[in-house]
Amino acid sequence: MAGAASALFILDIKGRCLISRNYRGDVTCVQAERFFTKLLEKECDVESQGPVGYDNGVTYMFIQHNNVYLMTASRQNCNAASLILFLHHVVDVFRCYFEELEEESIRDNFVVVYELLDEMMDFGYPQYTDANILSEFIKTDAYRMEVTQRPPMALTNAVSWRSEGIFYSSNEVFLDVVESVNILVNSNGQIIRSDVIGAIKMRTYLSGMPECKLGLNDRVLLEAQGGTTKGKAIDLDDIKFHQCVRLARFDSDRTISFIPPDGSFDLMTYRISTQVKPLIWVEAQVVRHARSRVEIMVKARSQFKERSSANHVEIELPVPCDASNPNVRTSMGRAKYAPEKDALLWKIRSFPGNKEYMLAAELRLPSVTSEEAVSDRKAPIRVKFEIPYFTVSGIQVRFLKIIEKSGYQTLPWVRYLTVAGDYELRLI
Repeated sequence: MAGAASALFILDIKGRCLISRNYRGDVTCVQAERFFTKLLEKECDVESQGPVGYDNGVTYMFIQHNNVYLMTASRQNCNAASLILFLHHVVDVFRCYFEELEEESIRDNFVVVYELLDEMMDFGYPQYTDANILSEFIKTDAYRMEVTQRPPMALTNAVSWRSEGIFYSSNEVFLDVVESVNILVNSNGQIIRSDVIGAIKMRTYLSGMPECKLGLNDRVLLEAQGGTTKGKAIDLDDIKFHQCVRLARFDSDRTISFIPPDGSFDLMTYRISTQVKPLIWVEAQVVRHARSRVEIMVKARSQFKERSSANHVEIELPVPCDASNPNVRTSMGRAKYAPEKDALLWKIRSFPGNKEYMLAAELRLPSVTSEEAVSDRKAPIRVKFEIPYFTVSGIQVRFLKIIEKSGYQTLPWVRYLTVAGDYELRLI
């Protein structure tokens, strides 16, 4: 088998080895330190070199967290992306055990670190990186049990992400459909880029080993079942599932069936690439007066149905870097000058659908500049918001069935939320 890591190293900020775990015996600490010293001696920053390096027949992959570097080395043609992802999982596990990962926490927990490295990687191949499972049999000194611990069932059965024997007096499932809207509008008011990134997040508090089945208004599924798709079916692109989902079942009949992990996890993510209408449209007009002051007139309009309302709306309006003494009036919400951002921040707690609000601001320009030296700033208007009980794509959870051999009753809760992602309007 090819593609395994030879060793894993944890280095300090100067490239000195704190801990190493040599899985194959073909890369030493001296070689790793020599490679890292070469990186540190270069003029540019280590991270600017990229996370992958090559030296004397050895490929090195590394990431930085606080004041330590985590690095794997391999003499084989390995999957670099997979090993870098593994390093990030190692960081998550260490943070779960030590609260924070830094040089001091590594030095204080040598024994636990070695135990974790032995379980998370075997002969250079990544194994289990779920902190909840590892914590069942690798415990810190404060919680170490005197009896000999057997490996949890999750390590030996087919469902490695869930342990047996979980019990809750009240069995509940919370499902959140969260969509992030990304929009870029140019100075002519034309939409250059728009898409929707969605995620179905779950929090499960279920006893036993429940079997879950989720149904969405997916066009392919509805057409396969012979149902009507007019006006309520959607097309999902770039779908990515949690490892608990049975992919073969989804490929055959588009059914999302799974045994969920205990607690919080992202069941799936998706993308909608259709044209998206800006949910909050902002128009701005800037008037300069003899280089001594500037007036800004802004009109914000919500472009969604009246029954919905956007919460925690924040509109960031760029202003000249030398502006001062702002005089701001708004028809709704509050606005303040943020000199560290060279912007006015207009905050509206609740913005109902099909409403329009105004802002007028006057700012002084104390700097003395010539006509030729003045260049308008091109910073965009940025908008943040949250719209509960609303999705841009129209995705709907048609059903969520939960079956467990004990036959208990489950309370599923479903919530929809739309938030602003990379939402910019280059209108000023």
